[in-house]
Amino acid sequence: MKNIAVILAGGSGKRMGGSLPKQFLILGEKPIIQHSIEAFENHPQTDEICIIIHADFIHEVECIVKENNFKKVRYILPGGKERSDSSLAAIHAYQEEQNINLIFHDAVRPFVSSEIISNVIRELNAGKSVAVAITTVDTIFEVDEKNKIVSVPQRSFLRRAQTPQAFPYNAIKSAYEIALKDPDFVATDDCGVVLKYLPREAIYIVEGDESNIKITFEGDLVLGEQIMKKKRANSYKFNP
Repeated sequence: MKNIAVILAGGSGKRMGGSLPKQFLILGEKPIIQHSIEAFENHPQTDEICIIIHADFIHEVECIVKENNFKKVRYILPGGKERSDSSLAAIHAYQEEQNINLIFHDAVRPFVSSEIISNVIRELNAGKSVAVAITTVDTIFEVDEKNKIVSVPQRSFLRRAQTPQAFPYNAIKSAYEIALKDPDFVATDDCGVVLKYLPREAIYIVEGDESNIKITFEGDLVLGEQIMKKKRANSYKFNP
């Protein structure tokens, strides 16, 4: 099976308040999106990369790819207004392919590890759909529209979602084909689409990592720099 990494970078980054989307902010002397591309470019089991970006910033991504001589990037495609539009752009781009897996990853999760990617691909190669998640250490409240607690789910059955989320091509394509016929379709992530519209397709969890954070707010950049310093320190420790 051919493993395609789909880097989802279609957001406008308004929560950061800057002129550039957050995926282009500098972290450790590189744009955040570059870290995410490198994670898959350098992974031996990733065959190809497809980047989905807001149409206004395609040139910026093209420059990053060219300057870093990324060999695996095949497509740089415009995303749409909704999160699901970005996934659909990749699904449509590969509709003529056979025997492929799509590995969807948030561009603003720059610290995805080689181990996580390897574990995701291992499960994909077994024919499974996969989500990356970590155990929650906090109690989670379910509330109603009035902000009143209606239930306290058992923590042992709860996980905090990360990315990648990965699927055999036919599974994710079929789920979206069904979803697009639903006039009330709203998608926040690909697992939700598969779970709702292709319920017989089981999705299995691969353990994530606390450092696989999503850069959403300015404070996350500070945390990101701390993670980078820790990784550098560990690298020096094991490679004197």
